[in-house]
Amino acid sequence: GDHGNPAPSSLGQEIHSLTYLRSSTPPLSQTSIHSLPLPYRCPRHRPARQHLPRPSRVLSQMVLCFKTPNFRDPCENKPYFHSYTPFRLDTQYPEEMNDHRSKEQFHAVNHAEQTLHKIENYLKEKQLCDVLLIVGHLRIPAHQLVLSSVSYYFAAMFTNDVFEAKQEEVRMEGVDPNALNSLVQYGYTGVLHLKEDTIENLLAAACLLQLTQVIEVCSNFLIRKLHPSNCLRIRSFGDTQGCTELLSVAHNYTMEHFIEVIKNQEFLLLPANEISKLLCSDDINVPEEETIFHALMKWVGYDVQGRQGDLAMLLSFIRLPLLPPQLLVDLENSSMFTGDLECQKLLMEVMKYHLLPKRQPMMQSPQTKPRKSTVGALYAVGGMDAMKCNRNGLESIIQKGRYILNTPMNSWLHIGTMSGCVATLEGPMYAVGGHDGWSYLNTVERWDPEGCQWNYVASMSTPKSTVGVVALNNKLYAIGGHDGSSCLKSMEYFDPHTNKWSLCAPMSKRRGGVGVAAYNGFLYVAGGHDAPASNHCSRLSDCVERYDPKNDSWSTVAPLSVRDAVAVCPLGGKLYVVGGYDGHTYLNTVESYDAQNNEWKEEVPVNTGRGGTCVVVVKLP
Repeated sequence: GDHGNPAPSSLGQEIHSLTYLRSSTPPLSQTSIHSLPLPYRCPRHRPARQHLPRPSRVLSQMVLCFKTPNFRDPCENKPYFHSYTPFRLDTQYPEEMNDHRSKEQFHAVNHAEQTLHKIENYLKEKQLCDVLLIVGHLRIPAHQLVLSSVSYYFAAMFTNDVFEAKQEEVRMEGVDPNALNSLVQYGYTGVLHLKEDTIENLLAAACLLQLTQVIEVCSNFLIRKLHPSNCLRIRSFGDTQGCTELLSVAHNYTMEHFIEVIKNQEFLLLPANEISKLLCSDDINVPEEETIFHALMKWVGYDVQGRQGDLAMLLSFIRLPLLPPQLLVDLENSSMFTGDLECQKLLMEVMKYHLLPKRQPMMQSPQTKPRKSTVGALYAVGGMDAMKCNRNGLESIIQKGRYILNTPMNSWLHIGTMSGCVATLEGPMYAVGGHDGWSYLNTVERWDPEGCQWNYVASMSTPKSTVGVVALNNKLYAIGGHDGSSCLKSMEYFDPHTNKWSLCAPMSKRRGGVGVAAYNGFLYVAGGHDAPASNHCSRLSDCVERYDPKNDSWSTVAPLSVRDAVAVCPLGGKLYVVGGYDGHTYLNTVESYDAQNNEWKEEVPVNTGRGGTCVVVVKLP
């Protein structure tokens, strides 16, 4: 046929031609696609371009059939194509065509890893690198995209309009060259080699580049390596780098192991401002304040000439009123103190505190507050639970180290059994009065820890149960209670040196089941009931009274939440109330009283709700 341009044809001719071609062409399925010869296999015979009739634009749907010209391959004497490939083109409703097509999605699981591995190979070959980091003696090639992907520091550098973003070479200052090189390699591989001798340089570089995950890994590495010989350096390093978690853990470790820390060279080399941070903490774990004082004097003695000027400032962080009076007397003759006027003033103030014991309640200050580790243990003894069972178990809560009473680190421990209301006086523990299931008791027993047994002492003047027992000024007081017929407001005290009981001023109201404690030279009486439970007129009390032994008188302070059979005891500069009964439930709640603010605050509860329990403080060995 004619190989030139076709003449224009009418719409009818176009349709007729296309229809004829479709009806006269066998379907593609009848011929294997692999059997079709490739076009232009013989370059000696190339047919001219063929033109199909141009379809009209007015058609919204049309069938296009492409036909290969009827030329034959001279090499094999076969036509290039001997079939037509029909397909439908829907220009009006393309979405209908797509609905019938099946869809698949392929996800390469290791695509990112393989891609990054290829980029790493480009780095090794120094190909496609677009930045050169210059640090010290090292010139580190890299890709801006990779650096920005792992580091907020580099992301800010390369994605903002800053000078370095347009430079092919970037000079890095204030970072260890080897550490920076390791972190650049980490950006490509995700692998870091942690070594004890280079970990601090690596962490410092990670902090500069803001590599959060690396900072966490390096901090955890240093935390695992904490020891009394290095905790001060790690603590200071964490503070310098702004690693709050590392600083907190290292500081707590230092406080907990303070006695071992002060034996190491790092402690003696600390500057005065770092020593002050340690001495001002309530969390130092020492048996008594004297240990901290001797640690300070050891630090000053390491360089007397250079540190004498800091002595008065640092001495103000020592709880001097809690030091033995004999030690304070000896300090007056020490060469370090005689020539220092500020130190002399501090010693004079603390000597007044010891010389005027009756004024001590009015001379309370942060320096008179004991550190947490020196307080001792709070024991909860006996009582009754919600099952109406006598609780003769003994539990204790230990306030030790950096932990305080209202933290989860404290726990109540079962350590023994007994019966009766208890208190300590000059060391030994006393059990006073009570009810044995048959009668009310006026007997008093004293615990022998070496023989693990109770021994009797002088009996009270009146049998009583639910009595409050407390020691003050070398005397044992028994307050209120129930004698079997009514509640009492009387109070009597026991003198262990004469083995006798004596009466003193009564309370303002009759009360049994009261909680009592000695605090800042006063006796405190809290809660209770005004009649036996069998009496329908019985009322629970929220009243808290304070007894002044100097003038044998009572006064009222801030009320407590209403509760009966409550236990009260001082611990760590506060007055604690444990358990009790509110008329419906045996309580496991614990509250503390702040005498300076005259207010109560909730603390961590005990394990078992109980009423009628007694609590005492025992000094830990």
